[in-house]
Amino acid sequence: MASGRGGVLELAVLGSLHETPLHGYELRKRLNTILGMFRAFSYGSLYPCLRQLLNDGLIMEDGAGSHVSDPPCAPAESPLTLPGRRSKIVYKLTAEGKERLQELLTQAGPSAWEDESFGVHFAFFRHTEAEVRLRILEGRRSRLEERLDGVRTALARTRERLDSYTLELQRHGLESVEREVRWLNELIATERRASPAGEEPQPAQEGTSRASTPGAEKPGPQVAPEDN
Repeated sequence: MASGRGGVLELAVLGSLHETPLHGYELRKRLNTILGMFRAFSYGSLYPCLRQLLNDGLIMEDGAGSHVSDPPCAPAESPLTLPGRRSKIVYKLTAEGKERLQELLTQAGPSAWEDESFGVHFAFFRHTEAEVRLRILEGRRSRLEERLDGVRTALARTRERLDSYTLELQRHGLESVEREVRWLNELIATERRASPAGEEPQPAQEGTSRASTPGAEKPGPQVAPEDN
């Protein structure tokens, strides 16, 4: 599927279906609930995405459910529509869809730090490896710190030419970014405290290896009983 907004929607749909199989209307409500940035999504953008995922073999339909009335906003040409009634087609991930989701969840490059995609990645952090989570958080922080530098420089350069209302708007934006940076700092610190194993696997293994080496620790415990 194409990158950009389409790729973000792909991740959101696959991640939601990983939680539980859903029919289209439920899926749209879930996206609107857990992903605030998707409030503007409509059947016009969701169903083309679902059709593409079906064509790619990443999701499958299960039409064995009951029939329900169409929601008022359901389009006449949606995949859920039957004459007068709507079959409750349930969408679920295929094995290929699960693999694709894991592939998307391992992406920690600049595309995962952007305003639109960061929130989607963050919504599915519970399915993301700790190392990738940390990389995304640090990348997002780096991106915002660059933005802060730019805003502060521009503000210092144009402060004298701005009216009081525009100046307050600039300050509001600056404070919003600063709050997010502080929030990211807290998340990063929490991630580092919660996953020390990711930082110290080798020393632990080396210690275990030495302890299990024949003769490495035997003299100590064996000599003491003989002296007693």
